[in-house]
Amino acid sequence: MIWPLAYAVLGSLAGVLAGLMGIGGGLVFVPGLLFLFYLQGFDPRWLSHLAIGTSLAIIVPTAVSSLWAHHRRGAVDWRAVTLLAPGLALGAMTGAWLASQVSTGWLKNLFGLFLFVVAWQMLTGIAPDGRAQKSGVGLFALVGAGIGAVSGLVGIGGGTMSVPFLLWQGKSLPKAVATSAACGLPIALAGALGFMLMGAGKTAAAATGFIYWPAVWMTGIFAVVMAPLGARMAHSLPVRALKRLFALLLVVVGLRLLLS
Repeated sequence: MIWPLAYAVLGSLAGVLAGLMGIGGGLVFVPGLLFLFYLQGFDPRWLSHLAIGTSLAIIVPTAVSSLWAHHRRGAVDWRAVTLLAPGLALGAMTGAWLASQVSTGWLKNLFGLFLFVVAWQMLTGIAPDGRAQKSGVGLFALVGAGIGAVSGLVGIGGGTMSVPFLLWQGKSLPKAVATSAACGLPIALAGALGFMLMGAGKTAAAATGFIYWPAVWMTGIFAVVMAPLGARMAHSLPVRALKRLFALLLVVVGLRLLLS
Protein backbone atom coordinates (compact mmCIF):
# COMPACT_ATOMS: atom_id res chain seq x y z
CA MET A 1 0.00 0.00 0.00
CA ILE A 2 2.99 2.34 0.24
CA TRP A 3 2.97 3.41 -3.42
CA PRO A 4 -0.74 4.40 -3.62
CA LEU A 5 -0.18 6.38 -0.42
CA ALA A 6 2.89 8.07 -1.91
CA TYR A 7 0.92 9.02 -5.04
CA ALA A 8 -1.89 10.38 -2.86
CA VAL A 9 0.56 12.55 -0.90
CA LEU A 10 2.12 13.84 -4.13
CA GLY A 11 -1.30 14.66 -5.59
CA SER A 12 -2.40 16.41 -2.39
CA LEU A 13 0.76 18.52 -2.34
CA ALA A 14 0.38 19.49 -6.00
CA GLY A 15 -3.31 20.30 -5.55
CA VAL A 16 -2.75 22.53 -2.52
CA LEU A 17 0.12 24.38 -4.21
CA ALA A 18 -1.93 24.83 -7.40
CA GLY A 19 -4.82 26.35 -5.47
CA LEU A 20 -2.57 28.40 -3.20
CA MET A 21 -0.15 29.86 -5.75
CA GLY A 22 -1.77 29.25 -9.13
CA ILE A 23 1.16 27.11 -10.28
CA GLY A 24 0.85 24.23 -12.70
CA GLY A 25 0.85 20.73 -11.26
CA GLY A 26 3.56 19.57 -13.66
CA LEU A 27 6.19 21.50 -11.70
CA VAL A 28 5.44 19.17 -8.77
CA PHE A 29 4.31 16.03 -10.60
CA VAL A 30 7.40 15.51 -12.77
CA PRO A 31 10.14 15.64 -10.08
CA GLY A 32 7.90 13.79 -7.62
CA LEU A 33 7.14 11.01 -10.09
CA LEU A 34 10.79 10.79 -11.12
CA PHE A 35 11.71 10.12 -7.49
CA LEU A 36 8.90 7.61 -6.87
CA PHE A 37 9.47 5.72 -10.13
CA TYR A 38 13.17 5.48 -9.28
CA LEU A 39 12.34 4.03 -5.85
CA GLN A 40 9.95 1.55 -7.47
CA GLY A 41 12.78 0.25 -9.62
CA PHE A 42 11.33 1.16 -13.02
CA ASP A 43 13.52 0.79 -16.10
CA PRO A 44 16.05 3.66 -15.78
CA ARG A 45 16.01 4.18 -19.57
CA TRP A 46 12.46 5.50 -19.40
CA LEU A 47 12.19 7.19 -15.99
CA SER A 48 11.93 10.75 -17.33
CA HIS A 49 9.65 9.71 -20.20
CA LEU A 50 7.28 7.97 -17.77
CA ALA A 51 7.30 10.91 -15.35
CA ILE A 52 6.55 13.46 -18.08
CA GLY A 53 3.92 11.37 -19.86
CA THR A 54 2.21 10.48 -16.59
CA SER A 55 2.28 14.13 -15.52
CA LEU A 56 0.46 15.18 -18.69
CA ALA A 57 -2.17 12.49 -18.15
CA ILE A 58 -2.71 13.69 -14.57
CA ILE A 59 -3.09 17.27 -15.80
CA VAL A 60 -6.14 16.27 -17.91
CA PRO A 61 -8.62 15.95 -14.98
CA THR A 62 -7.04 18.84 -13.08
CA ALA A 63 -7.36 21.05 -16.18
CA VAL A 64 -11.02 20.07 -16.63
CA SER A 65 -11.74 20.93 -12.99
CA SER A 66 -9.95 24.27 -13.22
CA LEU A 67 -11.47 25.11 -16.60
CA TRP A 68 -15.00 24.45 -15.35
CA ALA A 69 -14.51 26.59 -12.24
CA HIS A 70 -13.25 29.53 -14.31
CA HIS A 71 -15.94 29.06 -16.98
CA ARG A 72 -18.72 29.24 -14.39
CA ARG A 73 -17.40 32.68 -13.44
CA GLY A 74 -17.35 33.79 -17.07
CA ALA A 75 -13.60 34.41 -16.93
CA VAL A 76 -12.44 32.29 -19.90
CA ASP A 77 -11.78 34.04 -23.22
CA TRP A 78 -12.97 31.22 -25.49
CA ARG A 79 -11.97 33.06 -28.66
CA ALA A 80 -8.35 33.08 -27.52
CA VAL A 81 -8.62 29.41 -26.53
CA THR A 82 -10.01 28.54 -29.97
CA LEU A 83 -7.19 30.40 -31.72
CA LEU A 84 -4.47 28.81 -29.57
CA ALA A 85 -5.82 25.26 -29.26
CA PRO A 86 -4.78 23.81 -32.66
CA GLY A 87 -1.20 25.02 -32.23
CA LEU A 88 -1.13 23.88 -28.60
CA ALA A 89 -2.27 20.35 -29.51
CA LEU A 90 0.07 20.02 -32.48
CA GLY A 91 2.96 21.41 -30.45
CA ALA A 92 2.31 19.04 -27.54
CA MET A 93 2.32 16.05 -29.89
CA THR A 94 5.58 17.33 -31.37
CA GLY A 95 7.02 17.72 -27.88
CA ALA A 96 6.12 14.10 -27.09
CA TRP A 97 7.85 12.97 -30.26
CA LEU A 98 10.96 15.02 -29.44
CA ALA A 99 11.03 13.53 -25.95
CA SER A 100 10.94 10.01 -27.40
CA GLN A 101 14.08 10.77 -29.43
CA VAL A 102 16.33 11.64 -26.49
CA SER A 103 17.64 9.88 -23.40
CA THR A 104 16.05 10.06 -19.96
CA GLY A 105 19.12 11.94 -18.69
CA TRP A 106 18.73 14.62 -21.33
CA LEU A 107 15.06 15.06 -20.45
CA LYS A 108 15.87 15.27 -16.75
CA ASN A 109 18.45 17.99 -17.38
CA LEU A 110 16.04 19.90 -19.61
CA PHE A 111 13.40 19.87 -16.89
CA GLY A 112 15.99 21.04 -14.37
CA LEU A 113 16.87 24.02 -16.58
CA PHE A 114 13.18 24.78 -17.08
CA LEU A 115 12.75 24.96 -13.29
CA PHE A 116 15.42 27.69 -13.20
CA VAL A 117 13.44 29.74 -15.74
CA VAL A 118 10.20 29.37 -13.75
CA ALA A 119 11.99 30.23 -10.50
CA TRP A 120 13.45 33.38 -12.08
CA GLN A 121 10.00 34.41 -13.31
CA MET A 122 8.49 33.88 -9.84
CA LEU A 123 11.27 35.72 -8.01
CA THR A 124 11.36 38.74 -10.33
CA GLY A 125 7.62 38.99 -10.90
CA ILE A 126 8.29 40.29 -14.40
CA ALA A 127 5.15 40.41 -16.55
CA PRO A 128 4.51 41.84 -20.02
CA ASP A 129 2.95 45.26 -20.48
CA GLY A 130 -0.80 44.74 -20.79
CA ARG A 131 -1.33 46.73 -23.97
CA ALA A 132 -3.97 45.33 -26.28
CA GLN A 133 -2.32 43.81 -29.31
CA LYS A 134 -4.01 43.25 -32.66
CA SER A 135 -2.67 39.86 -33.61
CA GLY A 136 -3.78 37.55 -36.37
CA VAL A 137 -4.57 33.87 -36.44
CA GLY A 138 -1.04 33.09 -37.63
CA LEU A 139 0.60 34.53 -34.52
CA PHE A 140 -1.73 32.62 -32.21
CA ALA A 141 -1.05 29.40 -34.11
CA LEU A 142 2.72 29.95 -33.96
CA VAL A 143 2.76 30.89 -30.27
CA GLY A 144 0.41 28.02 -29.47
CA ALA A 145 2.72 25.55 -31.22
CA GLY A 146 5.72 26.85 -29.31
CA ILE A 147 3.95 26.71 -25.94
CA GLY A 148 2.59 23.25 -26.72
CA ALA A 149 5.98 21.89 -27.80
CA VAL A 150 7.76 23.05 -24.65
CA SER A 151 4.88 21.88 -22.45
CA GLY A 152 4.79 18.46 -24.09
CA LEU A 153 8.54 18.13 -23.78
CA VAL A 154 8.67 18.85 -20.02
CA GLY A 155 5.22 17.63 -18.91
CA ILE A 156 3.44 20.83 -17.85
CA GLY A 157 0.16 22.57 -18.67
CA GLY A 158 1.83 25.62 -20.20
CA GLY A 159 0.57 28.31 -17.84
CA THR A 160 4.04 29.75 -17.24
CA MET A 161 4.10 30.69 -20.94
CA SER A 162 0.46 31.19 -21.91
CA VAL A 163 -0.32 33.63 -19.07
CA PRO A 164 2.45 36.10 -20.10
CA PHE A 165 1.34 35.86 -23.74
CA LEU A 166 -2.28 36.57 -22.82
CA LEU A 167 -1.22 39.50 -20.64
CA TRP A 168 0.72 40.86 -23.61
CA GLN A 169 -2.50 40.52 -25.61
CA GLY A 170 -4.17 42.93 -23.20
CA LYS A 171 -6.08 40.46 -21.03
CA SER A 172 -6.48 41.21 -17.34
CA LEU A 173 -4.58 38.90 -14.99
CA PRO A 174 -7.73 37.01 -13.82
CA LYS A 175 -8.85 36.49 -17.43
CA ALA A 176 -5.34 35.48 -18.53
CA VAL A 177 -5.11 32.89 -15.73
CA ALA A 178 -8.60 31.54 -16.49
CA THR A 179 -7.93 31.32 -20.23
CA SER A 180 -4.58 29.69 -19.60
CA ALA A 181 -6.31 27.04 -17.47
CA ALA A 182 -8.55 26.21 -20.44
CA CYS A 183 -5.51 26.07 -22.73
CA GLY A 184 -3.99 23.41 -20.49
CA LEU A 185 -6.57 20.84 -21.61
CA PRO A 186 -5.57 20.52 -25.31
CA ILE A 187 -1.91 20.45 -24.25
CA ALA A 188 -2.49 17.67 -21.72
CA LEU A 189 -4.75 15.60 -23.99
CA ALA A 190 -2.49 15.78 -27.04
CA GLY A 191 0.70 15.40 -25.02
CA ALA A 192 -0.60 12.38 -23.11
CA LEU A 193 -1.75 10.76 -26.36
CA GLY A 194 1.66 11.41 -27.87
CA PHE A 195 3.47 9.79 -24.94
CA MET A 196 1.12 6.80 -25.16
CA LEU A 197 1.96 6.29 -28.82
CA MET A 198 5.68 7.03 -28.59
CA GLY A 199 6.15 4.66 -25.67
CA ALA A 200 4.15 1.77 -27.07
CA GLY A 201 5.78 -1.56 -26.22
CA LYS A 202 8.59 0.00 -24.18
CA THR A 203 7.15 -0.17 -20.65
CA ALA A 204 5.73 -2.79 -18.30
CA ALA A 205 2.25 -3.76 -17.10
CA ALA A 206 -0.15 -1.11 -15.78
CA ALA A 207 1.29 1.40 -18.26
CA THR A 208 0.18 2.45 -21.72
CA GLY A 209 3.28 3.64 -23.46
CA PHE A 210 4.85 6.26 -21.22
CA ILE A 211 1.80 6.68 -18.96
CA TYR A 212 1.65 4.76 -15.69
CA TRP A 213 -2.04 4.51 -14.78
CA PRO A 214 -1.88 3.76 -11.02
CA ALA A 215 -0.02 7.05 -10.57
CA VAL A 216 -2.49 8.88 -12.83
CA TRP A 217 -5.57 7.82 -10.87
CA MET A 218 -4.30 8.26 -7.32
CA THR A 219 -2.33 11.45 -7.93
CA GLY A 220 -5.02 13.02 -10.12
CA ILE A 221 -7.88 12.35 -7.72
CA PHE A 222 -6.09 13.88 -4.73
CA ALA A 223 -4.84 16.85 -6.77
CA VAL A 224 -8.40 17.73 -7.82
CA VAL A 225 -9.80 17.22 -4.31
CA MET A 226 -7.10 19.29 -2.55
CA ALA A 227 -6.92 22.26 -4.96
CA PRO A 228 -9.94 24.04 -3.39
CA LEU A 229 -8.23 23.82 0.01
CA GLY A 230 -5.22 25.62 -1.40
CA ALA A 231 -7.48 28.27 -2.91
CA ARG A 232 -9.06 28.90 0.51
CA MET A 233 -5.64 29.06 2.16
CA ALA A 234 -4.62 31.75 -0.33
CA HIS A 235 -6.88 34.21 1.47
CA SER A 236 -5.14 33.80 4.83
CA LEU A 237 -1.48 33.08 4.01
CA PRO A 238 1.29 35.38 2.64
CA VAL A 239 1.15 34.02 -0.93
CA ARG A 240 3.85 36.35 -2.28
CA ALA A 241 6.37 35.22 0.33
CA LEU A 242 5.41 31.59 -0.22
CA LYS A 243 5.94 31.97 -3.96
CA ARG A 244 9.46 33.22 -3.37
CA LEU A 245 10.14 30.31 -1.03
CA PHE A 246 8.76 27.88 -3.62
CA ALA A 247 10.92 29.49 -6.30
CA LEU A 248 14.02 28.83 -4.19
CA LEU A 249 12.85 25.23 -3.76
CA LEU A 250 12.57 24.94 -7.55
CA VAL A 251 16.20 26.08 -7.85
CA VAL A 252 17.27 23.39 -5.38
CA VAL A 253 15.28 20.71 -7.23
CA GLY A 254 16.65 21.92 -10.56
CA LEU A 255 20.22 21.69 -9.27
CA ARG A 256 19.54 18.23 -7.88
CA LEU A 257 18.25 17.05 -11.25
CA LEU A 258 21.21 18.50 -13.12
CA LEU A 259 23.80 17.09 -10.74
CA SER A 260 22.31 13.61 -10.27
